[in-house]
Amino acid sequence: MAIIDAQVHIWAADSPQRPWPSAGAGGRTTAVHGASFGADQLIAAMDGSGIDAAVLIPPSWEGERTDLVEAAHLAWPERLAFMARLDLADEPRARAEFARIAALPGALGFRFLLGSDIVLDQLPGLDWLWAGIAEAGLSIMAAPRGYFAELAQVARAHPDLRITIDHLGARAYKKGAEAFAGLDRMLELASLPNVAVKASGLPEYSEAPPPHADIGPRVRRVFEAFGPDRLFFGTDLTRQEGGYPALLALFDSFDWLRGEDRRKVMGDALADWLRWDRAPR
Repeated sequence: MAIIDAQVHIWAADSPQRPWPSAGAGGRTTAVHGASFGADQLIAAMDGSGIDAAVLIPPSWEGERTDLVEAAHLAWPERLAFMARLDLADEPRARAEFARIAALPGALGFRFLLGSDIVLDQLPGLDWLWAGIAEAGLSIMAAPRGYFAELAQVARAHPDLRITIDHLGARAYKKGAEAFAGLDRMLELASLPNVAVKASGLPEYSEAPPPHADIGPRVRRVFEAFGPDRLFFGTDLTRQEGGYPALLALFDSFDWLRGEDRRKVMGDALADWLRWDRAPR
């Protein structure tokens, strides 16, 4: 069974040679996970816990950069691939950058934060992007921030576009019922076959101590709605205490997730969904 992490950030330190954008500008966040975390550190953590592969996501505090994730894939092509960020403020530049990224080895698609990377007024004008991503055989990951109806509109208008919702659709920096206030609305999207969900970053949204007894029932509801082919193990590793051992223990505590279903959720379904061929070239 391959274990594939659906979300990990890597980033370099803020420096004069490679400065970060100002916090709060253009969807940046002040909630930085640390001074830096590189691909070599990630690989070491993966090796220590039996993680076969991971999907890299450039964090918002670095801006729209892909240099680190591109280099990481080239160094570990069978183990690391990535979802890129895309600056949509200038459409001609965005179209050119989209074409460049879509042709990169290791690029599986794009990740967006609704309401910041994409303001809702932009959505009607982005059909060129959704159609282009689908035509290229790529997909998107999205932090919905409660905008499930808007995301559903995109999914219905572009049925060939594969969309993965972050973190069970939880609201960032919230816990318990407040974090999962939109869960019922997200579950309505299970009827759309081109929508899937990452079970990622889960301890961050728990009000209970490890093994986070309030998380399992919510994951199970999503599993029962979306099935094992559209629910993916993920960690958002750099935000979690206890690292991979604690995160794997959380999934081991789901006594209803066993056998073939577990194999799919822990990695095989994600590789199929993202069309990630990890075979050596």
